[in-house]
Amino acid sequence: MIRRLDFAPLDGITRFVFRRVWARRFGGADRIFVPFFSPTHHRIVTQRDLREITRQGAEDLPLVPQVMTRLAPDFLWAAEVLEDMGYTEVNLNLGCPSGTVTAKGKGSGFLAHPEELDAFFDQVFSKVRLPVSVKTRLGYQSPEEFPRLLEIFDRYPIACLTIHARVRPEKYKGPLHLDVFAEALKNSKNPVCYNGDLNTVENVRALEDRFPDLEAAMLGRGAVADPALFRKLRGGPAAARAELQAFTQELYQAYQDFYGQTGTAAQRMREVWFYLIHLFRDPDRLNRPMRRFRTPGEYEAAEAAIFQELELMDHSVGVLA
Repeated sequence: MIRRLDFAPLDGITRFVFRRVWARRFGGADRIFVPFFSPTHHRIVTQRDLREITRQGAEDLPLVPQVMTRLAPDFLWAAEVLEDMGYTEVNLNLGCPSGTVTAKGKGSGFLAHPEELDAFFDQVFSKVRLPVSVKTRLGYQSPEEFPRLLEIFDRYPIACLTIHARVRPEKYKGPLHLDVFAEALKNSKNPVCYNGDLNTVENVRALEDRFPDLEAAMLGRGAVADPALFRKLRGGPAAARAELQAFTQELYQAYQDFYGQTGTAAQRMREVWFYLIHLFRDPDRLNRPMRRFRTPGEYEAAEAAIFQELELMDHSVGVLA
């Protein structure tokens, strides 16, 4: 039975402005993962990264910072910085499938080099003081790579191994390799968390039925598409129209306050609405204006039209388009 629900990091969306507004309006996640930061060559925490990992103003949020690197000394430095900031866990990103990331051997690109990954963990776990969790995929090219990767993971006391049940080329589409995940859940010496296509309450309940021994799951895109999803999984109500509108308006204002201009704030909202619009019936009719607006005024008109003209789906159990 799933006891812990984690909010996956979505770079560009679940950054600190979104996290604070979402947590205030909906919440329900046991842990919220901060989108990764990569240590710089000079090991300086940039202002952009500091805004994300600072605890100031976010003391009440259950945050877990995520680091992306293939260099053990850089990871150890980042872990020390995060420990000094009061964090009690650090997460290594081995899951990002972006070409610009994997070309540098980072993210899921690191999975293509198991010997180097083993040496990385050997250095990290010999010195690190914080618990280290890992978010990974089943392989770089093929799920057949995972038994070898699991052998490496099992050599180290990983706090939690979160597995996205796809490989790098599949990114976030196509069938999930649940048979391979089943073997990982059965054989892993470390705690396992599932990730992949958990977009509705029904998806999560089906996962529980298939894997009754699974204790943790990570939701990402589904929780952006339905901000009340974590709440519903805990037996709470679906989001009403007025609640959703209040959420988007507060978020839009928060982006304006942060960026100091409506244009950038509207662009950030476009990214949120890419997912959120599927809570409404027949979304394609008004999706085009939302995707193609050029000015903040056009964005505001597109959002107003969605709430005025589209029917909110009966998503009491998380039914999404």
